[in-house]
Amino acid sequence: MYKKHIHFSTPGVVIFLLSLTMFVAACQKTSRIEPKLQIQQLFNGQNLEGWYTFLVSKGLDNDPDSIFSVIDGQIRILGTENGYICTKNEFENFKLTVEFRYGDVSTLPENKKPNSGILYHFPADSSDRTWPHAVECQLMSTCVGDYILMGPAMMINGVQGNAQNRVFAKSQDAEKPIGEWNTVQVVAIGDSSAHIVNGVTVNSGTDCSVTKGKILIQSEGAELFIRKIEIEPLTVNE
Repeated sequence: MYKKHIHFSTPGVVIFLLSLTMFVAACQKTSRIEPKLQIQQLFNGQNLEGWYTFLVSKGLDNDPDSIFSVIDGQIRILGTENGYICTKNEFENFKLTVEFRYGDVSTLPENKKPNSGILYHFPADSSDRTWPHAVECQLMSTCVGDYILMGPAMMINGVQGNAQNRVFAKSQDAEKPIGEWNTVQVVAIGDSSAHIVNGVTVNSGTDCSVTKGKILIQSEGAELFIRKIEIEPLTVNE
């Protein structure tokens, strides 16, 4: 198992570090990590400025049925068609915070879970498609915090220490019941990352083959509401 000692320069992030035991143990190098810029709001509460839409059946920025909309200060994703909203900008070395809940799931088949995901490190030179080249923080009910590696993405599982090119499950359950708000955070530092659900670190990985890219949120079979998307860029000094 590799080790990495990470030092944060603000009290709030020092407290945050204490919850990253698995993540720290899985990393390789000694780095100093500190806030780089002020927290940026990726969702302005009014519209999808800074994002573009993609639907598998219709392509880019073609959403005649309003699969993606903003209502009462929240992003509403119907989930009736597969696709996503995606940032126009790329990001690396960040702490991403997303607050989400599922909406009406009464029309889902009995054995189908409401599903979505946060994908990150989607390279700007990669194609928009159903499952783009990226790393996913799973939002499927009962699976929030799982890793799913899309396309050729590879990682080492921070819990088991083995290389993965598809899925590795969270180490514990921290999500709230369907319909309640959940806070999911992704901390991505170099080739390592951790998934935190409602304040609990549930998964981690290192040696990721992609370390920079756009961020997207899926439309995948269930109504989803999002009230916050913010990102805190971090600086890594070797």
